[in-house]
Amino acid sequence: MDQHFFKFKDDYFTLTFPRTMLPKHLYISLSTSFKVMLFISLYLVVSLFLNDKQEPIFLVLLTIFLFIVYKTYFTSSPEIYLVDYSCLKPPNYWRVPFSAFLEHSRIVHNLDQESVDFMSKILVSSGQSQRTCIPPSLHYIPPRSTNEEAINEAQIVLFPVFEDLLSKTQLSPLDIDILIVNCSGFCPSPSLSSIIINKYSMREDIKSFNISGMGCSASALGVDMAQNLLKVHKNSNAVILSTEILSNGWYSGKDRSMMVLNCLFRSGSAAILISNKASAKRVSKYRLLYALRTQGAFDDIAYKSAIREEDDKGNIGVTLKKDVLHVAGELLRTSFQTLGSSILPLEEKIKYGFSIIRKKFLNNSRELYVPNFRKVIQHYCLPTSGKTVITEIGKKMKLKEDEVEPALMTLHRFGNQSSSSLWYELAYMEGKERVKQGERVLQLGMGSGPKCTSLVWECTRPIIGEACKGPWADCIDSYPVYSCFRKDKI
Repeated sequence: MDQHFFKFKDDYFTLTFPRTMLPKHLYISLSTSFKVMLFISLYLVVSLFLNDKQEPIFLVLLTIFLFIVYKTYFTSSPEIYLVDYSCLKPPNYWRVPFSAFLEHSRIVHNLDQESVDFMSKILVSSGQSQRTCIPPSLHYIPPRSTNEEAINEAQIVLFPVFEDLLSKTQLSPLDIDILIVNCSGFCPSPSLSSIIINKYSMREDIKSFNISGMGCSASALGVDMAQNLLKVHKNSNAVILSTEILSNGWYSGKDRSMMVLNCLFRSGSAAILISNKASAKRVSKYRLLYALRTQGAFDDIAYKSAIREEDDKGNIGVTLKKDVLHVAGELLRTSFQTLGSSILPLEEKIKYGFSIIRKKFLNNSRELYVPNFRKVIQHYCLPTSGKTVITEIGKKMKLKEDEVEPALMTLHRFGNQSSSSLWYELAYMEGKERVKQGERVLQLGMGSGPKCTSLVWECTRPIIGEACKGPWADCIDSYPVYSCFRKDKI
């Protein structure tokens, strides 16, 4: 007989059933039924005890009291915990120095010197170093941008981080109840989530999802999606795998507005485990406090500010319009307004409210008051879309140098890794042992569409000894690189 047991624990009781005797969906149904029966039994016992008095007021008060107890302890949404995560450190032979990148691009695309100088300017001003990486398929001349190479890249970047996450958390693939894989530009059939399920022979009843086309916000969006699923599926583990496949996303034309992303996007991936199990509280790193999504696709200008399309030669790439920074700023303003209403102290809300009234009725030339998020949030994971974007967000939020440092250093060491960059930033802060128990971390994901997803986490335990682990293990002592702050200093 199979000796694996499926356990359910909470603060009120513990039930243990052999896994072979009780499938999970039936187990959860019985657990819910047990709670309801316990509540009804308690109500009947107390009602019979008070029935002798024949006082309706007692029964009314009892009903109200038990209703509050039921709503608070029996039907409230479970806490969502970030148990752990893993980030890929690309192998050294993937490294692409500026000189190699420019020479490669010149040969492949037959670029003139003016175009090469343009790409060189983008690379130097981007804030990334000579140690960023691209997949092997793009090192060939010409690049191998085939579907087979893209699938190989997906396996190379996703399998190791998933296995490392399972090793860290001492879980089996069979322990995963929900799987979400996000990759914006590559959507094969079978899907990336199916590739993972097939590779690790995961359960037949696993809930799997594949997110594409959501840009750099997809990882944070995946966490928001998982926490909504965990509100429905009790006592479950959810894994989010986040990456961007570059093999099939290389732009092979000469349109400068499309050449920019070739210079910026680099390889990376992350695997994140979140759970609503009561046992996760003891071992998790963070607790999810807020998740907010803001959408800007309803506006035509915003929608077209970053869009995948063909150039006049039929080459497919992503066009970045000149107003993309303005669109990002407006989206952030809307997002911060909504987020601030949930987490800011009353004093900051009043100041912001008065600034709106003053601007609207008294002096239209006055700028709106920027709330001080630093009163409630101690650490920030910002979009690594470029040095200019990071510094501008820092200025808007009135952040200090050490608060934008994780984003700048992640961009410097790894480049723009799209949606997975947020986890490299968090790994940087943990490697420096800056996140203390009880402090809050804001992860801000922004992507094409445009859309913005904000996550606020609270650290639930001391996090030490991470410097020798993860993607920063071989270089954490070399950072910060202060040259990153010299220009556009905050």
